Formats: sequence, structure tokens, C-alpha cells
Amino acid sequence: MDAKMEALQKNHTWDLVPLPTGKKVVGCKWVYTPKFNADGSLERYNARLVVKDYTQSYGTDHLKTFAPIAKLNIVRILIALATKLN
Repeated sequence: MDAKMEALQKNHTWDLVPLPTGKKVVGCKWVYTPKFNADGSLERYNARLVVKDYTQSYGTDHLKTFAPIAKLNIVRILIALATKLN
């Protein structure tokens, strides 16, 4: 977890900003996923810092939600370009 926090800070993942009047801070939590060796023994845990978005209220804290995912057509074009350009 400490190594992950250092990486997040080193990459300037966030900026501290003043909290606007009438707004509340959205919390976060650490989620640990086990990573196993080929023989099935536990190698380590992967740590992820996730936001507790279930504490937000629509219209008060946000108006839109989205996930940054690429459309399938874009992925196909990139693969075709990579193949063409070697």
C-alpha cells in the first residue's frame, strides 16, 4: 500500500483544491486483490485505491457519470494501423 501511495503521489494523480461551500468530500478505500503463483500459492496482494461513489447524490454531487472506455471500432482501427505499420 505504501508503494502504491508513493507511485500515486509521484505521478501527480491528484491536486489538493479548496472544498466548495455546500459540497462534501467523497471518501475512498483500499481494495486488495490476491495475486497467485503458477503453483497456486499466494504471491502478494494488489492494492487499488477506489472512490466510494455510492456516497454521492445525483444532482447534488454530480450530473453525469461515465467510464473512460474505448469503442470497439477505435480498437480495431488501432490494431489495423499497428499491423500495417509493423
